[in-house]
Amino acid sequence: MSDESYHKLAKVLDSLPNGFPSTESGVEIRLLKKIFQPDEAEIFCDLKLKFETAKKIAKRTGRPLEGLEEKLTSMWEKGQLFGVQLGDTKLFRIVPWAFGIYEFQLPFMDREMAEMCEEFMKAYGRQFFDKTPQLMRVIPIEKEIPARHEALNYEKVSSIIENGLSFQLMDCICKKEKSLLDQRCGKPMDICMGIAPVPDFFDNSRTGRVISKEEAYGILKKAEEAALVHLTWNVENGHYFICNCCGCCCGVLRGINELGIPASKVVDSDYYAVIDPEQCTACGLCADERCQVRAIEPGEEAYRVVREKCIGCGLCVSTCPSEAIRLMRKEERVPPPADEMEWYDQRARVRGMDISAFK
Repeated sequence: MSDESYHKLAKVLDSLPNGFPSTESGVEIRLLKKIFQPDEAEIFCDLKLKFETAKKIAKRTGRPLEGLEEKLTSMWEKGQLFGVQLGDTKLFRIVPWAFGIYEFQLPFMDREMAEMCEEFMKAYGRQFFDKTPQLMRVIPIEKEIPARHEALNYEKVSSIIENGLSFQLMDCICKKEKSLLDQRCGKPMDICMGIAPVPDFFDNSRTGRVISKEEAYGILKKAEEAALVHLTWNVENGHYFICNCCGCCCGVLRGINELGIPASKVVDSDYYAVIDPEQCTACGLCADERCQVRAIEPGEEAYRVVREKCIGCGLCVSTCPSEAIRLMRKEERVPPPADEMEWYDQRARVRGMDISAFK
């Protein structure tokens, strides 16, 4: 009976736009067994992508209301679903594997889970990065955005910060996974941020510590100095996280570096870098220390950007000693989905899926 619950859960997760592919080894089922009890898996399968109260879930599903809110709250605390509390009201919804359950396992990740996640990444990444819209959007270093162009709000990291009223600093789940596997790089671990549009949202969170808006700006500066790429949800509105990512640990950027998937399929970006060969002194700083996706290579007399690999993060621009690099705005830009639900809708259409049952 318990295995049936996990296979049912895996099917539900794969029916979401983000996907959850099956593997020959069955590692995806082992992961779910590590995270969920059978009754929790069954409850998850009854939830939707929109927030609902326990009372509404009970009425819709026929589940007994008694004890349901307590059970859903426990699942929220275990990182198995997404919950919010507004005053005395608690709301719950399902989340995909990524961005969702995987990231919510930050307090519970151990070596066994890390090994399973690493094994699952190959299958998950190849399915996930095969379709658009991309999950993540690159937010360039803001001061490097060309002054002659007015950047849109979703292109500016400051807009995401300014729209927030609560901020949380968290360890990077990808770096934690790599650390448990004895493969972590030396870049900062406590570097990713959660952002909420309501005050005091993170006061009782177990996944990080509350920080101020000023501290959030300081984290951005720290990330840029450490050559970490700013990534966020690929939507116009409703951003609730900023990840600061390296190419060796980040599960997204590793899709480019290790799985060989084209950069344009892995992340969305409105910019790309160019190097002026007349100004370049061929010092190699951009390629050796700053670029996280191996998009810069030496030429005969100067370095050059491989445009199809470039993600337009601006890390190479900000430290070029000869000011030979600049960001250029792409001409063939496609606006991202308006918000999270529109992202789900677009992704479902591309995958040929009907997600009406989850809405």
